[in-house]
Amino acid sequence: MTVEMGLRERKKAATRDALSRAAMRLALEHGVEGVTVDAIAASAGVSTRTFHNYFPGKEEAIVAPLTDGARAVLTLLAGRPADEPVWDSVRAVLHEVVTPPERMEETVALLRIVQTDPSLVASQLCGLGEMQAEAAALIAARTGTDPARDLYPHLVAGVLGMTMRVVVSLWAGGGGDGDLPGLVDSALAQFRAGLPVPAPRPAPYAAALADPSG
Repeated sequence: MTVEMGLRERKKAATRDALSRAAMRLALEHGVEGVTVDAIAASAGVSTRTFHNYFPGKEEAIVAPLTDGARAVLTLLAGRPADEPVWDSVRAVLHEVVTPPERMEETVALLRIVQTDPSLVASQLCGLGEMQAEAAALIAARTGTDPARDLYPHLVAGVLGMTMRVVVSLWAGGGGDGDLPGLVDSALAQFRAGLPVPAPRPAPYAAALADPSG
């Protein structure tokens, strides 16, 4: 029975992955408005009914390669040593989640599409919101706090979700050439330091921002 369940779960995961990859590929080729649920299902070799067993709509399928990282956060966080300082756990988890993906160019292109489409932004934020609520429960259990009354687990979970989203967005904006783990470390260091106001940029840099033509 255990073997049968294992095979079934792997098959379901493979089908979901095929659907999300098909949705992403079609969105990159035709734009979001040019994608339909029927086309996604056909591209993945399944029925439209099967599609709806995995995703409520095309938007959720398109952003799945991004929101699946949020789900991975929960699994990784739950697997960290119980006596590990919570911020060390957060850092280790983020390092694993934001490792540059195999399909880096596709991921960068997808992020750019998401950032310009309100419906995709909403789907991505919804996935991150669900992750943060569950992450807060995990952090509360590790720190002996109460997620129903205490701010701390929710704030840490919020930092976790925000860091992942901002770092990946900044990385994608630079064409995928940045140091993702380095950006994570910089973000967490600033949070742990109380998010101090950074020193002003040198004058030539500020002038260049004020006058892009120069």
